[in-house]
Amino acid sequence: MSEELTYQKMDDAGITAVQGIKAAAVHCGLKRRKRDLALVYSSHDCAAAGVFTRNLVQAAPVKLCRDAIGSPIRALVVNSGNANACTGDTGWQNARRMAALTAASLGLSPAQVLVCSTGVIGKQLPMERVEQGIIKAAEALSGEAKAGREAARAILTTDTVAKEVAYRGSFGGTAFHLAGMAKGSGMICPDMATMLAFIFTDLTVSRLLLQRLFQEAVDRTFNLITVDGDTSTNDTALILANGAAGAPEITPGSDACRAFAGLLEEACRDLACQIVADGEGVTKVITLTLRGAPDPHSARVLARAVLNSPLVKTAFYGEDANWGRILAALGYAGVDFDPSGVDIYLGPIQVAAKGEAVPFLESEARSILQQKEIPVLVHLNAGSCSLTAWGSDLSHNYVSINSSYRS
Repeated sequence: MSEELTYQKMDDAGITAVQGIKAAAVHCGLKRRKRDLALVYSSHDCAAAGVFTRNLVQAAPVKLCRDAIGSPIRALVVNSGNANACTGDTGWQNARRMAALTAASLGLSPAQVLVCSTGVIGKQLPMERVEQGIIKAAEALSGEAKAGREAARAILTTDTVAKEVAYRGSFGGTAFHLAGMAKGSGMICPDMATMLAFIFTDLTVSRLLLQRLFQEAVDRTFNLITVDGDTSTNDTALILANGAAGAPEITPGSDACRAFAGLLEEACRDLACQIVADGEGVTKVITLTLRGAPDPHSARVLARAVLNSPLVKTAFYGEDANWGRILAALGYAGVDFDPSGVDIYLGPIQVAAKGEAVPFLESEARSILQQKEIPVLVHLNAGSCSLTAWGSDLSHNYVSINSSYRS
């Protein structure tokens, strides 16, 4: 029997591709017309791992999930349209009530249910509507692909498209799946994960190993994206492994573990990049590769300074090859480096060398900046650390969207 773990991406598939996973999505009145409550159920107990916002202001569901993931999990309920954040003890009781209602509808214990919310901050959940939505969703659970797609749409707020990814693979001669869905468009500058991201697999992985691998994947993907520099009160990324495939257990240090870690990182990166591409008002996605940094932490700080700079972001929106804004952002990041060693490229075109301008054709640079996805390379020549991070431009439409978010 082969112990090799292999996988490939699936087209037009979502979370219900995972064995034992059913989903449903309903409209319960938190949003005017669109579905606003999603329910995911596993026929098997799941090992759960999570990464959460580091914002000191944390929504009640974040606290509930932190407490619950140490236990076997069977269900996840998510509402959009209301963040249940800054809602005091009533909000906490409402989050617990959502878990209890879901458990009662599915014949589970409340401790087996995770709860997430996203939407407007500071408003109490209308629990009568939520209760009816949970009951309706429990009755509608399905393993069909359509149910997974509808669940992915029900968790959206200002997003314009659903964000999904799915893989099929083989391990120990047994077929398995891993799939995920995410939401996020604004308030995206994660210091943990993203707005909301949920990954499911039918492989068997211990909770402690799952937590370590997931944290590592999040650090290299969701923690390296930004749209607007704002970290949310509700940022939550979860992974549930239910073992329904019947494949051998993934064990620490094995070749299969390394392959699974690669798969998990690939899935997270795919979802993270989908979030940036669908950012509020985004017209450009910036893929920033930073090389020659003195250490990993410095590389992260520098990348975030560049991608969060309003002047850098607006230059990309205006398709202006104003590389000086990139160098200026690096300079105020708080990392010690020699500006006279910095090289900057827009796509294949070098625009700065050793911290100074080099001749380039503005027309060629503009042709790069007119692309939807723009690769940028910054080489500090100050060390051996490298990373890739993803950001976006800043458009007039971003201001329009966020100036009327509650109305």
